[in-house]
Amino acid sequence: MSMTIAGYTISRDRPPMIIAEISGNHKQSLDRALQMVEAAAENGAHAVKLQTYTADTMTLPSSDEAYIIKSRQSPWFGRHLYELYEEAYTPWEWHQPIFKRAKELGIGAFSSAFDISAVNFLESIDTPAYKISSFECCDLQLLAAIARTKKPVILSCGMAYLSEINLAVDTLRSAGNTDIAILKCTSDYPADPEESNLKTIEDLRNHFNCEVGLSDHTLGVTVAIAAVALGATIIEKHFTLEKNDGAVDSEFSADPNELKLLANATKTSWEALGSITYGPTASEQINRYYRRSLYAARDIAKGRQIERDDLVSLRPHLGVDTKYINSVIGSYAESAIVKGQPIKSQLLYPALQVSDEVSTESNLKD
Repeated sequence: MSMTIAGYTISRDRPPMIIAEISGNHKQSLDRALQMVEAAAENGAHAVKLQTYTADTMTLPSSDEAYIIKSRQSPWFGRHLYELYEEAYTPWEWHQPIFKRAKELGIGAFSSAFDISAVNFLESIDTPAYKISSFECCDLQLLAAIARTKKPVILSCGMAYLSEINLAVDTLRSAGNTDIAILKCTSDYPADPEESNLKTIEDLRNHFNCEVGLSDHTLGVTVAIAAVALGATIIEKHFTLEKNDGAVDSEFSADPNELKLLANATKTSWEALGSITYGPTASEQINRYYRRSLYAARDIAKGRQIERDDLVSLRPHLGVDTKYINSVIGSYAESAIVKGQPIKSQLLYPALQVSDEVSTESNLKD
């Protein structure tokens, strides 16, 4: 079920792939965009992602109210779509130097294609993969064109009904591309953690039999860490150099320190998943010595039958395990036992047949 993008294998057997979404946070400066690539690489990202469009390929230059963003919680409330995309778009001539710098730094770089002209352009510069945004996940012509490139595809599914995701995946697969990952996404900016519904991650994996991750628009890293604990193998996060720099997405983006925290914390979350196992781990083994075992609560004369009041449960585990207490009661002292002495099977008759009467002293020497 794994897939590989720019040399990074995406699988539940590896830490999640961290993708830093540059979006429009370059503020129309190539130098700043290259600084962002460097900061992303330095702080744990495995890839950076661009967005390939122009304002003209996204919308019309209309001032009609239908083209004005109406969501009051949006950082772009009241703005005209065309104006926003003019500010946020990444000039196409920047793609190659950004891809080149990422490669020099040992990380991947690819882009979201928003229309077929963007696909043709990205093919001309040999992008290693494609992202499909939540807003384009129902553009079947676009999906088919991307699928025909045979490059790995990451599909965000914010706002989409399961039937729409089914149609999108069927379109990609029918066009001959099975190298697909899906990102659980809440397309709100910033998104409310309570609307993340991360339990959907495992359901998507089971339903589509592919890698599943999270396109995270919430503030902070908590939701992403939880997503990894639930099986996410990709984390995509908008990235900026400074949260208060006025860039188009900076308000809800991770800065370099937060990206580093995200990369480290999600790796730790993945490591903590481990495997299904019972019994002590290697580091726990020595601590079995400090479990309780049976000790003499008072002096016990040789030959006397042992009673319940003769026994006490104490640490460390130098005597018979406490689970054998009923077998010890009613046995006889083979020799005198003094108060505070661990009860060993050889001190009793008839001798106890126990398999785990061990003081793990050998472990203390390891």
